[in-house]
Amino acid sequence: MIKVEIDKGSGFCFGVVNAIKSAEKELDSKEILYCLGDIVHNSLEVARLKELGLHTIDHEQFRFLKDKKVLLRAHGEPPSTYLTAEKNNITIIDATCPVVLRLQQKIHKCYQETRHNQTQLVIYGKKGHAEVNGLVGQTDGNAIVIEKTEDLDRLDFDRDIALFSQTTKPLDGFQDIMEAIQKRISGKVNFHFYDTICRQVANRLPNVKAFASRHDWIYFVAGEKSSNGRMLFEECKKANPHTVFISDAQEITELLPDGVETVGVCGATSTPTWLMEKVAMRIKELNS
Repeated sequence: MIKVEIDKGSGFCFGVVNAIKSAEKELDSKEILYCLGDIVHNSLEVARLKELGLHTIDHEQFRFLKDKKVLLRAHGEPPSTYLTAEKNNITIIDATCPVVLRLQQKIHKCYQETRHNQTQLVIYGKKGHAEVNGLVGQTDGNAIVIEKTEDLDRLDFDRDIALFSQTTKPLDGFQDIMEAIQKRISGKVNFHFYDTICRQVANRLPNVKAFASRHDWIYFVAGEKSSNGRMLFEECKKANPHTVFISDAQEITELLPDGVETVGVCGATSTPTWLMEKVAMRIKELNS
């Protein structure tokens, strides 16, 4: 009999839980509720909330919306979004994650205090990611987004640098960027770095690797759009080569190989618990 275990450390982070609870609370009132962008990078959870009445819109649609109620997801938004809402009489339900909100405030304060000496504000993050767009907005679009050490050629190492990080990036990646800047920066200028990575997310990495190593086979469950999911999956696969990425239980169509006795089910910060439970049931049904 195959034993299936769901990782208790996987699933929605606090920020996502808060955003979804905010949406469900508003939807209970039966008023029309819009969400600016996918509330979470998981298409099945987005579809579930759509069934409850949540309308997902993009920034272009938001610009022309008037007199409506709009939820801002955990990723946060730039100041321009709030200005548009005020102009168009839009009621904002702000579900920005508190960790992201504190980071936005920190970057904005740093920008205001250093703009006079042209300090380069650098954000270690994924270009175009919703959170990163919100962070760059705190600097009037002047922050420089760095995804990898090769991008550092864009910096002027004879000018002051202040380094921040997207909250969901890996700690070792931030360390690599920080050390690379330290090696190249002029001794005549200042370099300040701020570890702004969310520990609830960062701690997922060692936890999921330990979980993966305890099982013969792993199904890692996440949405295709989830950058956090892709990162955790790659690390999970390093810990256990028998790790398979899936987004839905129906993707499991074959029996497990002979010799597999324990199967682990884990996922990203954007993976709902109900979906991991559905995957576990599918595994048991196919291999009973």
